[in-house]
Amino acid sequence: MKVLVACEFSGIVRDAFRKRGHLAVSCDLLPSERKGPHYLGDVRDVLDNGWDLMIAFPPCTYLCRSGIHWNRTRPERRVKTDEAVKFVRLLLGAPIPRIALENPVGVLSSRIRKPDQIIQPHRFGHPERKATCLWLKGLPLLKPTNLMLALEARVHRAAPGPNRWKERSRTQPGIAKAMAEQWGQTQWFYCPECNTTVSVHEDGCCVTCGADCEIRPRRAAPAPEEP
Repeated sequence: MKVLVACEFSGIVRDAFRKRGHLAVSCDLLPSERKGPHYLGDVRDVLDNGWDLMIAFPPCTYLCRSGIHWNRTRPERRVKTDEAVKFVRLLLGAPIPRIALENPVGVLSSRIRKPDQIIQPHRFGHPERKATCLWLKGLPLLKPTNLMLALEARVHRAAPGPNRWKERSRTQPGIAKAMAEQWGQTQWFYCPECNTTVSVHEDGCCVTCGADCEIRPRRAAPAPEEP
């Protein structure tokens, strides 16, 4: 699969998919912290490059609940929030059949829609608390892989400093591994109602509309009939 990991400088999610044999590329305005395929620039430049899957981590500075209260007294922040929401809408509307977009609890739930899922690191092998929302398109919910006790909120207690935001934004390896294992499928299914290839629930139903699906190779959906 061709996988775009948007707004990622760490390379953690990108490398998790590459370990499973996928052609995964990260993209960010910052250089990658790890060696690997990385587009240094605006993700909007590469959204139309025929990706099968996109995992997106748009900046949350003006979207997260912890900072949105400043918008009442700082009009310039309200403008930044509007721009950030517009960017998220652009990512969710990208011409990519399967999309997962991650962000903390914040304004996206009211400005766009409620998330499809809220995950915690302690369900994927990291004994920490950090509620993370996922907005999904053509993908199933992420299943927990390694349940642990939530001992602390490490990322929220990170020491102040210029790199604090980096420490808070990195995806935990356990979550990245779960994404690659569960969403990096090479066998997909055809939904006759949606007329596209999709992933399915355990009962064989489309994640989008709930219709029964047929097993088909990826990209095998028939072309729409002429009007």
